[in-house]
Amino acid sequence: MASSSDLENPNASSALPYSYTPLPDGEQTAEPAVVLHPKKAVAFLVCAFLSVGFLVALIGNNGPLLPKNLNTNVAPSTVATPAKTTPLSRGVDKGVSEKAFRPLLGADNSFPWSSNMLDWQRTGFHFQPEKNWMNDPNGPVFYKGWYHLFYQYHPDAPVWGKIVWGHAVSKDLINWRHLPIAMETDEWYDEQGVWTGSATILPDGQLVVLYTGSTNESVQVQNLAYPADPNDPLLINWVKYPGNPVLVPPPGIDDTDFRDPTTAWKTPEGKWRITIGSKINKTGISLVYDTDDFKTFELLDGVLHAVPGTGMWECVDFYPISKQAENGLDTSVDGPGVRHIVKASMDDDRHDYYAIGTYDAYKGKWTPDNPALDVGIGLRYDYGIYYASKTFYDQNKNRRVLWSWIQETDTEASDISKGWASLMGVPRTILLDKKTKSNIIQWPVEEITTLRTDATVFKNLVLEAGALEPLNLPAASQLDIVAEFELDEATVQRLNGADVAYDCAQNGGAATRGALGPFGLSVLAHDGLVEHTPVYFYVAKAVDGNLKTFFCADQSRSSTATDVDKSIYGNIVPVLKGEKLSMRILVDHSIVESFAQEGRTCITSRVYPTKAIYNNARLFLFNNATAATVTASVNVWQMKSADI
Repeated sequence: MASSSDLENPNASSALPYSYTPLPDGEQTAEPAVVLHPKKAVAFLVCAFLSVGFLVALIGNNGPLLPKNLNTNVAPSTVATPAKTTPLSRGVDKGVSEKAFRPLLGADNSFPWSSNMLDWQRTGFHFQPEKNWMNDPNGPVFYKGWYHLFYQYHPDAPVWGKIVWGHAVSKDLINWRHLPIAMETDEWYDEQGVWTGSATILPDGQLVVLYTGSTNESVQVQNLAYPADPNDPLLINWVKYPGNPVLVPPPGIDDTDFRDPTTAWKTPEGKWRITIGSKINKTGISLVYDTDDFKTFELLDGVLHAVPGTGMWECVDFYPISKQAENGLDTSVDGPGVRHIVKASMDDDRHDYYAIGTYDAYKGKWTPDNPALDVGIGLRYDYGIYYASKTFYDQNKNRRVLWSWIQETDTEASDISKGWASLMGVPRTILLDKKTKSNIIQWPVEEITTLRTDATVFKNLVLEAGALEPLNLPAASQLDIVAEFELDEATVQRLNGADVAYDCAQNGGAATRGALGPFGLSVLAHDGLVEHTPVYFYVAKAVDGNLKTFFCADQSRSSTATDVDKSIYGNIVPVLKGEKLSMRILVDHSIVESFAQEGRTCITSRVYPTKAIYNNARLFLFNNATAATVTASVNVWQMKSADI
């Protein structure tokens, strides 16, 4: 039996005898591996019905019919079939990015959801308000023994509207206590919304917050706030500076293109510096301001950085990352052993991009290490649903922690029926990848493991080409899964390479069969596989013999509902010589967070099954390759619900 420590360290045991070529993010130029027919049939499957059903579900245009005698334990719909409607736009007319999920034109949004189905979607260990709408994380900070999370919140409905700052506190980033609203829309300078902002802890321990307010005329301005009682560890009451706003859009910047101030950091002259997202025409930019007191600011010449063609930059983040150390850094740290990350949320495509580069503190300029992987055109934090993210330095554990808003991808009508919308991803730590030196590593905070219980271990399961293996578990709606995979070396060496591009989405997801993939795990699967969400690797052998590895999540068969997103996500993941293929998956009802190669590539999915819920959710291993045998070892923990 494999130990959990073995499975969480891909370098702890035997390595592959051939090398992978680490690839940067960007254009995917790999090929689908040469298709070869397996030499022998699968002999060890639990039952032939499951195998046939799985292959039909993966390869066919539609999932298999559900057997008539299969008990789903799902209550019949208790609501009438709604009429088809056109989804409303929310936020754009107020000067922010689209906040409503808008399905493809012509999509059928009239699925008859039952209360039983909708109730199951509520998560067990992801932060979310007790009810109503939430979006961006704001001002995360560790203060006087408590982790604080503020967030964009509409207290009156589960749709975006007049936004205030919700507030919750935690001792461990996992269990949360909801507190009263921190800041309301009670001044002319934030009458239309108390929007995104950041917290800064001063050397004397004082805490200040800068946030964007949407004025009574929908002009975006920056405002200062601070605790009414600095000795209150819960920070219940807040004071807005009487001289607000402290910043207004500078000349040449549109009134609705000036938002989301960062945490401040120290300059060599001893001042404080912030950056704010904006754009000029279609060039995304980050403006730079210096201040002594957070009340008066000086706009620096030029910008921190700009990338043509990327459009409006929202929720800009800027922070140092150590080249050698395995800990996070305070935002003001600089020096020869430090690189700097610039991250921006792209209003145009709704994704969070980052780049690694060099910061010149004297000029207030940042330069990417690789211009081909610049902000907005290269690396992403996550290749699924992940937006408006924000980091903070956790001085309690010397780490940098990442929060992000995970939106719904169902209909507004469904959100209204269930009474809530959106959640936060599990907080992640961020480090520079010391092996590749060209990307960051993201990993769930260590505290999440305190929710693990009832481990089940599957060691060295051999999956022939086309195989399906059910993993028998007591339940499968709240899981922490760690898995390793090894490809058959002889098959890999025997195959000829090709020069045809592969793309997770464009090549049909888990339905596209190649000699060396796809293979992985299918989560939130129904016994009949009419619903399942594969998370998998696809390996392609190039003409030069090098292997390129793709990490993908396929939602195309995640639900029988017709009014939810069913995108296929994925990207190249660097795999170095001597490394096994490894993945970790956090399953929590309607959210699936997946991490490949210890967090080099991450994918967050929102899924809304109608049958694979409650006791009918299952977990499967699969190898849908046409030639290669795969050996898999898997650790699965049931996850307790957090106190939220």
